[in-house]
Amino acid sequence: MVAIKAHLADSFMKSPPPRLAAALFFGSDPGLVGERSATLARALAERENPPGEILRLDDAELDEDPGRLETELQMRPMFSSRRIVRAAAGRRISAQLLKPLLGAPLEGLLVVEAGNLKPDDALRGLFEKTENCFAVACYPDSAADIDSLISDVLSSFSLSIEGDARTLLQSRLGADRALSRAEIEKLALHSLGGSVITLQDVENVVGDASDLALERIAEAAAEGRTATAMTDFGRALASGESAQTIILVTQRYFLKLHKVRSDVDSGQRLDDALKAMRPPIFFKQRDAFARQIRNWPRPQLDQALRRIAETAKSARLSNRLEDLYAERLLLALASMAATQLAASPRR
Repeated sequence: MVAIKAHLADSFMKSPPPRLAAALFFGSDPGLVGERSATLARALAERENPPGEILRLDDAELDEDPGRLETELQMRPMFSSRRIVRAAAGRRISAQLLKPLLGAPLEGLLVVEAGNLKPDDALRGLFEKTENCFAVACYPDSAADIDSLISDVLSSFSLSIEGDARTLLQSRLGADRALSRAEIEKLALHSLGGSVITLQDVENVVGDASDLALERIAEAAAEGRTATAMTDFGRALASGESAQTIILVTQRYFLKLHKVRSDVDSGQRLDDALKAMRPPIFFKQRDAFARQIRNWPRPQLDQALRRIAETAKSARLSNRLEDLYAERLLLALASMAATQLAASPRR
């Protein structure tokens, strides 16, 4: 029964309490919510012997089987240690559903992701007041957090960055951890082959309007316009763009969709959520972006982001197949969008 304030979250993540039974990650930074929940789930799985199994559940699974969450948390797997269940708060996964579960001993461990919850929210209060449960606040990174993120990501690519370039990069990041990480990784990929990132590199890559051409590929896929996505993808490759860059731009685009969708699901008006985007969305993309927010529920965006992350990893591990991986990803995303559009009531 602990409320972990934002400034204590990193300490909590470095050493999760042994008694932890369930954790809630919430706040106005959905990228940080997702990153921390995934990190905790992996840490909990790895400290089991043998390693535990991680399972993801959302409202869609519970629509098909309302008792699924309780079953997974109360049942010990036959061939592994405890199961770690990651769940997205929503229509079904709520304080009402979780209260009786968290009031009794569990075989499994639960990690829940939510949006920006008010202090009197029932779900937040449940985790803050229930024994062995923790509620972790996730808010936009401070300047020091952004600086640390830049260093962590660039060191993984064996790159350094000039002082003035770092200052400019810091000014273009923030608000969403996952978006910031994607921007830094895009910059690192652009700079591979060198050792030091310069001011010109940051000017050319981070937040540059030229990315709009690549974002049109992601936009077409997100709207189910398969032919357009494939045509633009082919043109980008022919002009010298790398498939890995296109994958990262697609990831960044879907992270933006996820953030706005999360804000809307938390009660914010769509127009207000769009106006609050930083950097602001290009005016020519605004109508298409709004349509996509209406068309993509958060569980499907979660699924899309998992698929994108898996593809990005595969492309990094096998450069020769990166074009194929990227093409398959875009086809899969366009198919998901078309399925959502067909299932949605006509507006």
